Amino acid sequence: MCGLSGEVRLDGGVPDVAAVVRMASVLEPRGPDGAGSWSSGRVALAHRRLKIIDLSERGAQPMADAALGLTGVFNGCLYNYRELRTLLRDEGYTFFSTSDTEVLLKAYHRWGRDCVDHFKGMFAFAVVERDTGTVVLARDRLGIKPLYVTRDAQRLRFASTLPALLAGGGVDTSLDLVALHRYMTFHSVVPAPRTILAGVEKLPPATVRTITADGRIEDRCYWRPDFTRSLDGVEWVEAVREALRAAVARRMVADVPVGVLLSGGLDSSLIVALLAEAGQRDLATFSIGFTAAGGESGDEFAYSDLVADHFGTDHHQIRVDDARLLPALHGAVAAMSEPMVSHDVVAFYLLSQEVAQHVKVVQSGQGADEVFAGYSWYPPLADVPRAEAADAYASVFFDAPHSELAALLNPAYLLERDAAAEFVRSHFAEPGAATAVDAALRLDTTVMLVDDPVKRVDNMTMAWGLEARTPFLDHELVELAAACPPELKLASDGKGVLKDAARGLVPDAVIDRTKGYFPVPAIRHLSGPYLELVRDALTDPAAKARGLYRPEEVDRLLAAPDEHRTTLGASRLWQVALLELWLQSHGV
Repeated sequence: MCGLSGEVRLDGGVPDVAAVVRMASVLEPRGPDGAGSWSSGRVALAHRRLKIIDLSERGAQPMADAALGLTGVFNGCLYNYRELRTLLRDEGYTFFSTSDTEVLLKAYHRWGRDCVDHFKGMFAFAVVERDTGTVVLARDRLGIKPLYVTRDAQRLRFASTLPALLAGGGVDTSLDLVALHRYMTFHSVVPAPRTILAGVEKLPPATVRTITADGRIEDRCYWRPDFTRSLDGVEWVEAVREALRAAVARRMVADVPVGVLLSGGLDSSLIVALLAEAGQRDLATFSIGFTAAGGESGDEFAYSDLVADHFGTDHHQIRVDDARLLPALHGAVAAMSEPMVSHDVVAFYLLSQEVAQHVKVVQSGQGADEVFAGYSWYPPLADVPRAEAADAYASVFFDAPHSELAALLNPAYLLERDAAAEFVRSHFAEPGAATAVDAALRLDTTVMLVDDPVKRVDNMTMAWGLEARTPFLDHELVELAAACPPELKLASDGKGVLKDAARGLVPDAVIDRTKGYFPVPAIRHLSGPYLELVRDALTDPAAKARGLYRPEEVDRLLAAPDEHRTTLGASRLWQVALLELWLQSHGV
């Protein structure tokens, strides 16, 4: 797990190595264990390293393989790198390190751009071909590892975070109005390739981008889960259990200890259970809690303690008082590659700060709700005709109708068309996904999951040099879940087939509990210093100069912060303010 940056000249010029190194310096928290840069011809690369596999300097990056004529930078982990190494050695390849980065280069030489089909893991990488001048960028199937891109007629730059690109300079930082409308409507999700900034895009998940020597750029999507009943005679409970066993086992591959973020919910508890079943001893687990506010509890320690006691883990209970929470909000916003409104961002930020003092790698339960239909908006779609699915989904998921944006945004930032609804309708109109629930799960698994919870976990853990691994996003498990009949996933108030798979492994009290969330009550119920933070951001001279929001609407939200909620119950004020906080934090 690391950070990477690079520049490819599209006009035959020489890359700005200083800018590429400057971008990499912003990525130091992602890779505090080493740094390197490389330049040849029209390409420059830089890298920050977090040592997880092959702790020696033989695994340093950028990694050049002179015999193969390849140089690369890589962020992520190939969980099957040992199997691939054996296969490639049998085909005559020799290795100078024990790192998965070298396996990636050899695999690229053997299979070219199709190497991604052989990888089981999370990755974003760039490979430069010496002899052809071709540069290839790629991102893993579920977009677990990020890759941001900015380009003009002269050059293309890429980096692991958006702020790193800004450090390189020359980026158009005007707001993308389509992205802005999706942020305000589509539960703060801005689907790839857009970002909130007009001059920055993100490489979509499951995409290989080829940049040829003459400057041509070509993208290929290499994977998509098939939400149809393509499997017959499957014993679903056992199949899910076995697939998750394999996913959890894969994510223990490391040359350093691996812990677990234990919330006390089903998903993280099941990871702990499967690791205990596999014989893991003295497993480090970590839970976090906050001060109650607005009549809402700020922790779920009762359940995380139950699981930790049941499996005898080395458990760390982290209590965060308000004195730490407020300063951490600034750090969390600064660590965001894009505005992320979920109130648990600061929880992951603080939790990661503590966990990084104990381990470098953790497993986490993100993705289970999207993959196994655990959210409240899926059951209402169960009986909706497929032709009406997109509008039904919007009615239960969108924060507010498009018509309300005219009251919030100043005219210069308004679009006449409903950009969020357009996106959802086009996605739902694609072939496959026979039911409304299938279509919603396909959208959430391939879009919402990538640009909300997955990005949130990556940004906040990597802010402290902590690698997070997500077994529920194992692509083979996702493919299995996509083929599973919706009624099995919707059973038992959601995630029915997963709950059944957990029986006998996880205590029933955890399986049968009411669904919980990562609670940060002070942000859900803005008051006191948190409300003042929001007020200061929205009345800051930078906000007034930008003129994004209508002043009368801002005043209305500030006057009654707890009254204005989105469809899913989130704070509308926090969503509005977070965007302005992010823009100011990054000097936009």
